[in-house]
Amino acid sequence: MATYLVGSRASNLAKAQVREYLRPLRERFPDTAFTHRVILEGGDKDRRSLLSDVSVVNGGSAFSNEQEAALSRGDVDVVVHSLKDLPTANPSGLMLLPPPGREDVRDALCGSTLAGLRKGARVGTGAPRRIAQLLAVRPDLEIVPIRGNVPPRLKKIETHGLDAVVLAAAGLHRLGLDDAIGELLPLDLFPPSPGQGALGIQVRTDDSSAPLRRMLSTVGDVAVDAEIRAERALLAELHGGCSVPVGAYAETLPDGELRLFGQVSSLDGTEQISATLGGPSAEPEKLGAALAAMLVGLGAHSILDAVRVALAAK
Repeated sequence: MATYLVGSRASNLAKAQVREYLRPLRERFPDTAFTHRVILEGGDKDRRSLLSDVSVVNGGSAFSNEQEAALSRGDVDVVVHSLKDLPTANPSGLMLLPPPGREDVRDALCGSTLAGLRKGARVGTGAPRRIAQLLAVRPDLEIVPIRGNVPPRLKKIETHGLDAVVLAAAGLHRLGLDDAIGELLPLDLFPPSPGQGALGIQVRTDDSSAPLRRMLSTVGDVAVDAEIRAERALLAELHGGCSVPVGAYAETLPDGELRLFGQVSSLDGTEQISATLGGPSAEPEKLGAALAAMLVGLGAHSILDAVRVALAAK
């Protein structure tokens, strides 16, 4: 019996994502064993720093570096990430496979609705994109930086005297915490992080991994793969990352074409530039690059430059 080691972060959400991913594989390949191995990331060890301060380490992600290193060494055979945690460039010798569908891409406001928030309400989130989008709609809000896994962040509504927190709907759904959702935030005002809601299935590119890649490809969704590739190409062209307020969402239209929406925000939400572009699903990277160029032409470069200067000065 072939045995493969599957790596992930240590959180309950990461474990739930691995179970979700392996379920159809175990049904299709009953003679293959998949063993889960937890890998502790730098961003999980550092619970004090702000998300914007720990998200990028040595050009990579503090929430994926250790997993990618373990995969490159051969300590594990495949890693199941939250795709939004991954940098847009794969390390040499690694690649992403099409994910098995996609959860709800939207952000969720937990503890209240937008309309139900009092003036000056205290809302918890550590993501610059979410902060910018909230302030663009409700500049009166007091944003409280929070970090941690999903249940502890929800708990901070009580322990930190918050009126609400913003979390990815996908994580809430996967953990069975749908009852915590007060409102799913609209995509036109709150476009998600590129790749949000999708799993990042990362493997090695060497010949010995070919049988595993073929096996994993049987559960991949090519339409979703095109969507996330377009979103990540947009982010890459804008030289964005977890610390830069860029939102993107691609969807496959009935005729098979892709439609990509992108948004760039200043850190305080006072400036926002958005645009939409369509293109063939067979060329998602070209669509992402073309929309990035359109946003730059509309003035996004000045917003992004100001964001980078502000982040560098912190």
